[in-house]
Amino acid sequence: MANLFEPEYSVKETVRRKYDAIAKGERESGYCMLEDSDYGDQSGYQVDADLGLGCGTPVDFADLKLGEAVLDLGSGAGLDAMIASPIVGDKGKVIGVDFAPEMIAKARKNIAEIVLDNISFIEGDIEQLPIEDSSIDVVISNCTLNLVPDKAKAFSEVFRVLRPGGRFAISDVVTVGPRNSLIIQEIEQIAGCAAGVAEMEVYLRLISDIGFKRVRLVTMRMLKIVHEHDGFVSLTICGKRPF
Repeated sequence: MANLFEPEYSVKETVRRKYDAIAKGERESGYCMLEDSDYGDQSGYQVDADLGLGCGTPVDFADLKLGEAVLDLGSGAGLDAMIASPIVGDKGKVIGVDFAPEMIAKARKNIAEIVLDNISFIEGDIEQLPIEDSSIDVVISNCTLNLVPDKAKAFSEVFRVLRPGGRFAISDVVTVGPRNSLIIQEIEQIAGCAAGVAEMEVYLRLISDIGFKRVRLVTMRMLKIVHEHDGFVSLTICGKRPF
């Protein structure tokens, strides 16, 4: 597991190795953040794409429309992208970006098996997205940005790729209250998502400071990973890039 004091490149490489191993079935995904709320009854759902890695259902809050261009950050095996695909339709498109090569391979295999022509998956770093400026209508992400060392850079990239008036719906994990490094290390061993988790007020302020407007918290749920009051929360946040 990543050490809290590892340099950025080492944290990234640790995360990459972990998710490559999950994609190849060499290790379990770990603690499941979701309870009753999932995509299981929605069009586009494929069980092979559901690795239990999400902490929310951001597509439910993205207000997707026919013909829109959607970018899924940390797309994993393709679940959220596949849920978005039938909503935006043949005239829309969904692009998944993930920096774990084995996850990209698994996602491509999953969509090939059910022939979804409006989805593509590309390998890339969220801190340097391989996406053109102002080319995306909606950005979604599910329990990924907590793994990114430089969240300011990641949200700046989200701002850059969104069209003016574009929006995001992001599910993620944050902390509330005082940070306990021992609990964080314990949770990192179990869930593998704790090392880069930000405090909620800092996280929300960062998003606003980047320039997003109408930033709002649409879901929030306390997580019990180890103890009754770990201070970890799963949430979904929506916001817009101004015109």
